[in-house]
Amino acid sequence: MQPFDFELKTRMVSGSDSILRVGELAAELGTKKAMVVTDKGIVAAGHVAIALESLQKQNIETVVFDGAHENPTTKDVDAGMEIARSFEPDLLIGLGGGSSMDCAKGVNFVYSCGGQMQDYWGVGKATKPMLPMIAIPTTAGTGSEMQSFALISDAETHVKMACGDKKASCRIAILDPKLTVTQPEAVTALTGIDAISHAVETWVTKKRNPVSLLYSREAWKLLATNFSTVLQQPDNVEARAAMQLGAAWAGLAIENSMLGASHALANPLTATYDTAHGQAVGLMLPHVVRFNGEQFDPWYRELLLSTAGVDGMPDPASGARGLADFLTSLVETAKLATQLSGCGVEKEKLPQLAEGAAKQWTGTFNPRDVDQESLLSVYESAW
Repeated sequence: MQPFDFELKTRMVSGSDSILRVGELAAELGTKKAMVVTDKGIVAAGHVAIALESLQKQNIETVVFDGAHENPTTKDVDAGMEIARSFEPDLLIGLGGGSSMDCAKGVNFVYSCGGQMQDYWGVGKATKPMLPMIAIPTTAGTGSEMQSFALISDAETHVKMACGDKKASCRIAILDPKLTVTQPEAVTALTGIDAISHAVETWVTKKRNPVSLLYSREAWKLLATNFSTVLQQPDNVEARAAMQLGAAWAGLAIENSMLGASHALANPLTATYDTAHGQAVGLMLPHVVRFNGEQFDPWYRELLLSTAGVDGMPDPASGARGLADFLTSLVETAKLATQLSGCGVEKEKLPQLAEGAAKQWTGTFNPRDVDQESLLSVYESAW
């Protein structure tokens, strides 16, 4: 049995309208001044106003930084830091998608420990205790609310930096499925595919262990069986709740296992072509499953056993092949591209992309060893 060291650091509060409890929960942490990190779309949707009203009922002073962007960069963190330095919060609240939550963590690293974001690239580099954080996801995607990592891109080099430390774990995650109903259809599609990729990739990493497998399996069961429903019935709150919880479980699976080659291949696509992460990883995932399946087919069969007999789910006996075909069908249902050529990627750029993919940290956790040559072959199969 693979050894593990597991501690659940984040309290989960789930249910419709649970955002109304943010003031109460913040007060339990002894909060006097809360800084909300979000984006302008979340402000426009009205979610920030609801959170502020709840906080102010508890006599908590508030400030809002709404400058988080998709795939946050060091510029976003620096802008947030200007607000934090002047306001001096004792609680950070990440309200939005993974980008807002990651930006809040980035601000927390620099505000609590000093220096610049690049100083925290890697694992365990926080030098001081960090501010408590509450995460309120408005998407069902990254699972950042359950992770101690922030993904922040260097604004100059465009390198995506994974900055992780257990001190960065959120104290509380509020899962209110009603908040995800306001997502545009494209966001529902992209974040849902991302969450599914987390469940599948964490299931087969070199670091997989009894804890990660537990969360990967439960995430898969919720995500794979509800994704089509939220696309076809966007107001179905029960399906939204299942997706949101599945994304959180998948986030815990990442925290205890890590990711693999799909994310290693996706990141250069985002850096080079500004391809949305969910599109990039969703396109590459079926090809990586087939690649890994040549050596690890029994593991994929085992995952499919957890949804055996559910309408529309693959036969466990089909293994990696059946899973890959099913994943492709989900990407198609989400109205996303299934080939790199459909995303504007030039075939002559594939070697350059493979060179970048080979440098990605996540690739080192893939169950089947990868290098520049093998990653190029996967890109070619996807083109």
